[in-house]
Amino acid sequence: MSKDKNPRRVADNEAMAKPACCALSPQKAEPRCATDPWQESGQGPDGPYLLQKADRSGREKCLQSAIANAENNHNLDVDELIVAEAWVGKNMTLKRGRPRARGRFGKIMKPLQRVTILVRQVGGAS
Repeated sequence: MSKDKNPRRVADNEAMAKPACCALSPQKAEPRCATDPWQESGQGPDGPYLLQKADRSGREKCLQSAIANAENNHNLDVDELIVAEAWVGKNMTLKRGRPRARGRFGKIMKPLQRVTILVRQVGGAS
């Protein structure tokens, strides 16, 4: 009487990571995600891909999470992983404000991003 198993959303040789939210606006993060989509994940977090400026720690965690998912959940070889895709989407927006002149209220919108990294095993058996 239990439900059927949830089908995989990615191929058998792929793994994905989506952290809850990262505190950087998606407009700032999108150009960095579109730079070079093929990099060996075995190079470590010091590689040029995805890890360039202020959001380094959040993306490093997401990349490490994708690698750990591939190794522990899907039994993929870590040495043969590459970053296949990475994209940034919108997440919630924190609404803040400041008092302005004549009793008005100035909105300050602080958007958050949702990073998704997909790693794929190339070469060898999956």
